[in-house]
This record gives sequence, structure tokens and C-alpha cells, in this order.
Amino acid sequence: MAKNICLIDASKCMGCRGCQAACKQWNQLPAEETTFTGTYENPPRLSSTTWMRIKFREFDNENGGVDWLMVKSGCMHCSDAACILACPAGALYRTEFDTVKVDEVKCIGCNYCAAACPFQVIGFDRLANKARKCTFCLDRLQNGLKPACATACTTGSITYGDSKELIAKAEKRVSQLKAKGKVDANIYGLDQVGGTAMLYVLADKPEKYGFPADPQVPVQTRFFNAIYAPLRVIVVVAVALGIWSNRSQSKKFEEAKGESK
Repeated sequence: MAKNICLIDASKCMGCRGCQAACKQWNQLPAEETTFTGTYENPPRLSSTTWMRIKFREFDNENGGVDWLMVKSGCMHCSDAACILACPAGALYRTEFDTVKVDEVKCIGCNYCAAACPFQVIGFDRLANKARKCTFCLDRLQNGLKPACATACTTGSITYGDSKELIAKAEKRVSQLKAKGKVDANIYGLDQVGGTAMLYVLADKPEKYGFPADPQVPVQTRFFNAIYAPLRVIVVVAVALGIWSNRSQSKKFEEAKGESK
């Protein structure tokens, strides 16, 4: 786990989406045109231009009312990162802050990282043919600043700091929630995938928030990394040639199609 992490206390989130707006603003990500789908979630999913969003979960409770569960979602910056293992080009790497970032210069657009990610948080820009995701505001960290989402949070749901201090804070908060009757309150990301730099305090089971209960790096991803990592250069060239060939054939097909009209 990274020395510094973000702690997201979902029990304090009120769904204001200030963090979501701050992420868009700082990273200069364009808005997406969406339609109403019957939920407060907007946009409905992560993408190459939406790196984090607030999930809204609605459940009927035993008193005949409704319980709302809201939480920030995005890249978890796993210690055992499936995306790094899956990338044949070495485009995904661990930064000096132990977070995970995409090097767009090296990215060849194979999309293996998105397929391998157990949290499904990597977006793919089809026009640029590049994978994109939360950077943990690496540029801000390098200048001594907190991530934009943590800076914008008004309720204290998102805090950034020393991992040991925040883990202790998370443990204390879980104890408080359990004392209030939240028997399924837990810390998520402490043990999952080697530990994550986005650590969560959840007031209920992970599945209720839309998180996998037991996220795992796919077996085929580990196999790929173990067998082909030493041959990375050859694999990169082969994949790049395959993508180039596919594009060339598609372009010829479109040109031929246009001439036949």
C-alpha cells in the first residue's frame, strides 16, 4: 500500500458530486451528454473523460423506508495492479507515490488493461486509441498538493494523508458505525488486491456499493505476465502491427465502400 492514501468514508458522503466536478475541472475533462436513466448517477459510467463519479444505491429498509448508499468510485490504484500486469507495452506504471498511471506515449490501444481490471474503472478513448483513468492527481502530488477530489470534499468523506494514520482512523470509524447498529461496516481495500491507495470505510457490505466482494487479478493476466513479460518488446511490436494492419484494412474497406456508392 502507498505511504500516502485517500480514505473515502462512504458513511459521510452526501452525494453532492463536488469531488466529481473538481476532477473534471482540474484535469480539463469535457462534460458528457447524457440522458435520464432513472437514477441520480450521472454520467452513468466511467469513461475516458469521466475518471471518477459518485455511485448512488437505493435499498428498501426493514422500517418501510429507503436507505441511500453513496460513494466515490474510480481507479483504486491497487498494489497488485492487474492493469500493470496486463499491459504488453509497459504503458502502465507505478509512480514515485506508489500510485498507478498510464503513459499515453507508450499506450498502444490494445485495451488489455481495461479488460483485466477487476473494478472496471479504465476508460478507452477510441479516437485517440488510448486508455485513460484517474491519475491520483499526480501533478498535484508532485507540487505538494492534495488530490482535487480530497480538496473539494465538504463533508470530510475524502481525506488524504499518511496511510498508517488513515488506517487507524478507518478502524475507529468502523467501530463507531458498528456501535450504531451498522453490523456489516467494514474497511474495503486494506487486504483486497494487495491493498489499495483508495481505501474505503463502508457502512454495509461491498456488494451493496457496487464493489466486488473479492476482487482478483485474472489468472490469464498473471499467466500472460509470467510468460510474455520477458518478451515484452516482441509482444509490443506484434500487437502494434496487428492494430495497424486492422486499421489499414478497415480504412481500405471504407474507401472501397465509398467508391462503390
